[in-house]
Amino acid sequence: MRAVVYRETGPSSVLQVVERELPDPGPGEVRVRLARAGVNPTDWKFRANAMNGDWSEVVPGQDGAGVVDAVGPGVEGLKQGERVWTVLAQYQRPGGTAAEFTVQPAERVVPLPVGASWDLGAALGVPAVTAHRALTAGEDVTRLAPGSMSGMRVLVAGGAGAVGNAGIQLARWAGATVVSTVSSDEKAALAVAAGAHHTVNYKVGDPAAEIQALCPEGVDLVVEVAFAQNIGLDVQVLRNRGTIAYYADNGGAEASVPVRGTFAKNLRLQGVLLYTLGADLVEAATADVNAAVSAGAFRVGEDAGLPLHHYPLEELAAAHDAVQGGAVGKVLVDVSDDLG
Repeated sequence: MRAVVYRETGPSSVLQVVERELPDPGPGEVRVRLARAGVNPTDWKFRANAMNGDWSEVVPGQDGAGVVDAVGPGVEGLKQGERVWTVLAQYQRPGGTAAEFTVQPAERVVPLPVGASWDLGAALGVPAVTAHRALTAGEDVTRLAPGSMSGMRVLVAGGAGAVGNAGIQLARWAGATVVSTVSSDEKAALAVAAGAHHTVNYKVGDPAAEIQALCPEGVDLVVEVAFAQNIGLDVQVLRNRGTIAYYADNGGAEASVPVRGTFAKNLRLQGVLLYTLGADLVEAATADVNAAVSAGAFRVGEDAGLPLHHYPLEELAAAHDAVQGGAVGKVLVDVSDDLG
């Protein structure tokens, strides 16, 4: 099988296309033949900064979509030929999704709803599960379903990003009023296409005043990509007992938290990292995300505010560079074209 590997950390040039033996699934594992793989910021960060374990060779990639090709002993709930998507495929394992086949624990492989495309399946994983956890990190909602966020007001920072897009789509499906901050008219159009009711350009005027005018009772929850940069604004616009769920360190690795402002409102500051969620939260997230996909409420593409950028497997380095360079939309890798 073809795979892309790296044997040392560094720039995208450390990635190499190789031929490898087809791996066999062990007990509790399945082998997935991949049609599409997704590329996320975490992929190039692992490659550039950490090998993700003690292995001498790593196949990158957390996200992908394809067909179960073989089932190991003891696996229940998945069968050969089933269409699936992956979550946490590279976490604490050397074999991710930048390959024609990947062997994964069954709990990291999720049935792909009928009618969902490979592009959509490969775009779920990191963005959708992260967004789900952010939206359920407060004290009001633990699961997402139609109406579960009815009456709530959600602020999604950076709504044109992949996690922001997922947050908008899932919050809108769950019944929330969604406001998104953006940095340009073009990104505002993407956030609206994803389902945002309102957008606020944080580079123009007084964004806090604009958000307060839209949500005079305060925002219930903030899905935050730039905690260090936006903590002051978030505290201003949140209601009492609101939540900031932050999942990245864009805008700075250290934050200065207004102590009185946060405790006076009884605010909750919730960090979100996919890798340490725990199996129960990942399982809840994949179930709710699949429900949204089945309902047609979670989509990809320009008309869903998430433009797609396709690269062949042999050009994974260019795909990593595109994500690292801030590509707007979702970067996907075309692994196989003959899975239907």
